[in-house]
Amino acid sequence: MSKTNDFTTGRILTPLIGFMLPVFFAMFLQSMYGAVDLLIVGQFAQSLDVSAVSTGSQMMMTITNLVTSFAMGTTILLGQRIGEGRGRDGGEVVGSSICLFGWIASVLTLLVPILSGPMSRIMNAPAEAFDATASYIRICGFGSVFIIAYNLIGSIFRGIGDSRTPLMTVLIACVCNIAGDLLLVAVFRMGTAGAAFATVFAQAVSVIISLLILRKKELPFVFSRRSIRLQGPIVRKVTSLGLPIALQDLLVGISFLVLLAIVNGLGLIPSAGIGVAERVCGFIMLIPSAFMQAMAAFVAQNIGAGKYARARKALGYAIGVSAMLAVAMFALTFWRGNLLSAVFSNDTQVITAAAEYLKAYAIDCLLTCFLFCFIGFFNGLGMTRFVMIQGIVGAFLVRIPVAFLMSRETPVSMFHIGLATPCSTVLQVTLCLICFHAANRKHRETIPALR
Repeated sequence: MSKTNDFTTGRILTPLIGFMLPVFFAMFLQSMYGAVDLLIVGQFAQSLDVSAVSTGSQMMMTITNLVTSFAMGTTILLGQRIGEGRGRDGGEVVGSSICLFGWIASVLTLLVPILSGPMSRIMNAPAEAFDATASYIRICGFGSVFIIAYNLIGSIFRGIGDSRTPLMTVLIACVCNIAGDLLLVAVFRMGTAGAAFATVFAQAVSVIISLLILRKKELPFVFSRRSIRLQGPIVRKVTSLGLPIALQDLLVGISFLVLLAIVNGLGLIPSAGIGVAERVCGFIMLIPSAFMQAMAAFVAQNIGAGKYARARKALGYAIGVSAMLAVAMFALTFWRGNLLSAVFSNDTQVITAAAEYLKAYAIDCLLTCFLFCFIGFFNGLGMTRFVMIQGIVGAFLVRIPVAFLMSRETPVSMFHIGLATPCSTVLQVTLCLICFHAANRKHRETIPALR
């Protein structure tokens, strides 16, 4: 049996940060997939290719986030089993998850390429970039199986407290993606299609390496071919934990796609500008996102061990560290958004539009350090339905309506449209504080300090 990270005893901050950092760097490198596509396309192709890659990658990112969120059900269940001292039951959890996600992979690999045209139409892709957008989605859709396989394997590693192995595999894959982009886009001038092929190739490499490592790695549970079978109770548990998170991320992702579609309707420059801005946002939100993933695994183990007070203390540490870093991100994004945007485009108009939009996201940096830590905390508790509800409420009662109203202004301000996101986050944080108070009352008997 290999050693796994035991989060139920000893210090809190050191192991939490030690687990979070590899998650952060893995997410950073994973974000480089789309970022490198956009960066190289922005330097060696046309504005229509920038718009196509930004819109197409946003759609694929929504699908990827959906799978990642659903796979959190496996992470949480594994973490709880380890915390309960039942780590050896993990083989059955993993085997059922493989079967479940295998079916999902088959469906997406079939449907996404077929629906690439309607997806581009729904996204209101500019006419000049419509065919290229559909091509990007179609090519990446054929690689859906690799997206799902990678995220499932990553959820297994995180569930046993290992965040370093996914970092190693995604690092190698990122290098492959950069090499593929330089070859296909910069050298062969394949534009959008080249960026898509490079992305799929990199994901395939990531899965192969992950499987090789997983095969040789000693696991804290017994796993064999016999373990790969659907077991109803486990599938239902993984689904009950992961589905609300996935549904929440799907609907929140849809809200951002609606926002993107609204901006796409304003013309090619705003479309390319928001695409660049969203790519920058993907990086500045990595720290709170990494804390969210780390908190879920940390809290799941402690809840399995019956240590709510320790889990709550970890939440305080996570918010404190994340908030300090958020201030730095705010300053960089608000006052130097043009420099960040220039990394992904050499078009002055696109850079200006992106920088204006980023000022609103800078405000959101100061809020998500609370929101994302709370979400990770509630996921670890198994309160995934609440996570779903708060996300849906923020997206559809605030983000979309505010973005739509701001798009009707004359002249249109990208900053005002971007304010839809922090407005939504304010409501979501408020809901989280109310739920956190309720959770404290529920677990009062396990927190001596509250008596």
